[in-house]
Amino acid sequence: MLSPYSAGASGYLLKDRTFEEVVQAVRTVTSNSTYLSPGITGIVIKDHVHRIPKNELSSLSGLTTREREVLQLLSEGKKTKETAELLSVSIKTAESCRRQVMDKLNIQDIRNLEWI
Repeated sequence: MLSPYSAGASGYLLKDRTFEEVVQAVRTVTSNSTYLSPGITGIVIKDHVHRIPKNELSSLSGLTTREREVLQLLSEGKKTKETAELLSVSIKTAESCRRQVMDKLNIQDIRNLEWI
């Protein structure tokens, strides 16, 4: 299966989505973020995890549950403020988790999360 991102896509939207979600997807992509329909996010992440070399995959297993949640939301293109709201935590907590994820995965730039 060809990944939407390897084909040059900035987002992926399931065809049965509401008009409101289509608008949200367009706004997200036009603001240089990535958009994935909630129903496809898990599938895309699992697909990419299977392609990650084992040494990189083991670093993912070192993440806490909260860090994994933050990683997933950031890989969906969510900003730190949105992530905090969705997880019902403070912006400072979300920012701290984001930094911990970046440190543990040796990511220098948040845009490098696109491989997830």
